[in-house]
Amino acid sequence: MPYNTLEDIQLRKDELKDNIQQQSGQISAIWRELTTPHPANTKGEMIAGLITNSITAIDGFLLVRKLIRSYGFIFGRKKRR
Repeated sequence: MPYNTLEDIQLRKDELKDNIQQQSGQISAIWRELTTPHPANTKGEMIAGLITNSITAIDGFLLVRKLIRSYGFIFGRKKRR
């Protein structure tokens, strides 16, 4: 779409600004929905959540341990001989 006057450019700029603000609101709502913890409705869901969180924590611990062993010199640790 060719823009011939400054008014055309200003109108298009305002349209884009409104569109960006609308999409930003939608993204914020979706992000809030994703990051809000949902309470477990049943005991089974609660136990499944605990197991999932435990596995995630153990996995994170093992990853950090492996990285420190491999790249310990970055963290100021001397390499074992």
